[in-house]
Amino acid sequence: MAQTRKAWTVMVYMAGDNNMDPDGITDLLEMKKVGSTKDVNVIAQFDRATGHAAKRYYLRKGGSVDQDAVMTLGKVNTGDPKNLIDFIEWGKNNYPAERCLLVLWNHGQGWDDTDIFAGERMRRYRRLADRPTRHALFHTPVRKMLAKVDSNSAYRAILIDENAKDFLDNQEMKKVVASAAKLLNHKLDILGMDACLMSMAEVGYQIHGSTAFTVGSEQTEPMEGWPYDTILAELAKNPTLTTEDVSSLIVTKYLASYSRDSVTQSACDLAKAEALANAVANLAAALRKGLKNEATQQNIMAARMRSQTYEVTDNIDLVDFCSLLEQKTSGSDIADRCREVVQAAESGYVSKNGCKGSDLKNSHGVAIYFPNELVSPLYAKLDFCKKTKWGDFLQEYLGSVRGR
Repeated sequence: MAQTRKAWTVMVYMAGDNNMDPDGITDLLEMKKVGSTKDVNVIAQFDRATGHAAKRYYLRKGGSVDQDAVMTLGKVNTGDPKNLIDFIEWGKNNYPAERCLLVLWNHGQGWDDTDIFAGERMRRYRRLADRPTRHALFHTPVRKMLAKVDSNSAYRAILIDENAKDFLDNQEMKKVVASAAKLLNHKLDILGMDACLMSMAEVGYQIHGSTAFTVGSEQTEPMEGWPYDTILAELAKNPTLTTEDVSSLIVTKYLASYSRDSVTQSACDLAKAEALANAVANLAAALRKGLKNEATQQNIMAARMRSQTYEVTDNIDLVDFCSLLEQKTSGSDIADRCREVVQAAESGYVSKNGCKGSDLKNSHGVAIYFPNELVSPLYAKLDFCKKTKWGDFLQEYLGSVRGR
């Protein structure tokens, strides 16, 4: 039976049919330190590793996790968009609220839609994500190797299900959040990604038509992920917080929960995604024009080499790159376009960000794809690439560098 409409419903979709299964129980217990209140619903769907049935939970303070199970589903393919939409619809109908925070809990690989399961025949190389420290999917060399094995494979990005050999790609994510917005009769308030590498310009643009804010990390995340107890405690105390306030709160609490790890987290206002994409499009055009000049090529190369990178080194911080390039091309059209990108990112798109660790000190909240070797054939599928022609710039730049 549906409840009275509350201020917030927090929906956590947990894809735990992989090496993260034990972390799922830990995070559910964190949620139960606060649980649902008179103003906030806290619900979750947890698909576990082989031998456990997937269940849905209405989480209450205290007691056991099993006591909060309200539905047993059996085995669920978390990579099938229909199952995620079904969870959202169930949550909306049974636990209605003015605002919704949907959290995708799993590994992540940013924009990169490479199908890791296409390399199943190369089993000995697969699942380097089994390292116990991060929500990362692959070391870069293995990612590149699998991309070369099957460059025409299906497109995948998040919500990995080891049993089903499936997970959600960016094309599917766009359809899911569009469906969520239709169900809610308004944009999804916050899409939280408790996963690695998801705060990328490409990811935000893909879903900006149906989502108000995202929260995610440019860098990989420790396996502990979000501190659900402190986030929910603050939300329960202040349920009238706005969508932007809650997205900022998650960033603040996440950063505060780590004292020794190098971490990043940022909240992005997707109402500003179009402005950011326009600025990147203008920069890409200026860079393509400038590639005819050898000095410009060298300036781009130098800025790229010095830019803030992440565990997947094909990802760089967009603001850091543009700031470095602006310095090297002062007085030029390229410098003006770089300044416009920085302004669009820092004065609009990135509403809250932070980082810890000297190795991440030049992180500003949003990453972009900039490989040093080859451009993935999958990149052209993204809405951001089609809008900005950033992929065309990358192809021409790498071609000019190889031709020198």
